[in-house]
Amino acid sequence: MTPERLARIKQVLNTRQPDLRVLTDQVHKPRNLSAIIRSCDAFGLANMHVVWPKEGFRAFRKTAGGSFHWVTTHTHPTMDNAVTELKAQGHKLYAAQLSDRAVDFREVDYTVPCTIIMGNEVDGVNPVTAEQADEHIVIPMMGMVESLNVSSACSIILSEAQRQRKLAGMFDQRRMPDDEYNRLLFCWCQPTVKRYCDDRNLPYPPIDHETGELIDGVGWMQEVRKLRANRPRWDDQPENVAED
Repeated sequence: MTPERLARIKQVLNTRQPDLRVLTDQVHKPRNLSAIIRSCDAFGLANMHVVWPKEGFRAFRKTAGGSFHWVTTHTHPTMDNAVTELKAQGHKLYAAQLSDRAVDFREVDYTVPCTIIMGNEVDGVNPVTAEQADEHIVIPMMGMVESLNVSSACSIILSEAQRQRKLAGMFDQRRMPDDEYNRLLFCWCQPTVKRYCDDRNLPYPPIDHETGELIDGVGWMQEVRKLRANRPRWDDQPENVAED
C-alpha cells in the first residue's frame, strides 16, 4: 500500500454520501447495471440497491468489474421489500417516471436522505412502486426520441444530486458512520485478506489507519492457524497475506 494509494482511498471515503442511493427495478441488462454502478461511484454514492434474481446479479458483478468493489450493492427479493427498508431509514423516494405528477428532475431536493428509483429498460418503474414514490421526476427531452437509456438518465440525475450537495457543503467533511468507514477502509486496503476472511467466515483483523497495513499480520496468522486446527477442510494459508 503506497501512501498515495492510501490517501486516495481516504479521500474517496471522506466524500461518500451514505444517504443518497439508487434503486433499480428489474434493470436486467448487465451493461446498464455496470454503467449505473460506475455512475454511483463517480458521483460519490456509497450504496446501490437492486431487485433482480441471483443469476442476474452474478452477471452484473462480472460485467461491473472493478467498479463493483467501490460501491456496496444491496439485493432485495422484491421492490416492496426494498421500498419498505429505505422508507424505514427515512429516505424520500424519487422515481424516474413519466406521469401526470412528474416534475423536472432539478426541482426536487437531493440534500435530504433520498433514493432515486430507476425502472427497467422496457416497462419503467412498476405501477405499485411508482405509487409509493414521494415524487416522480423526468428529464426534459427536446429531440425526437422520447427517453434516454436508463444508465444515461441515472447519470444525469446523479449529476444534479451531486451539484446540490456540493452547494450545501455535504462533501466538505466525512458523513459516513465510523463503523462503515472502518469496514470499507479495511476492504479497500486489504482486498486479499478480505476475500480470505469472507470465504472462511473470519472477522477482519485490525489495520493501521496511517499505513493501511495489518497491525500484526504474523500474530493474526497464528490465530488463524489455531482456528484451522478445528476446521481441517480450510484451504492453505493465503498467498501474500501476512508472512512476507
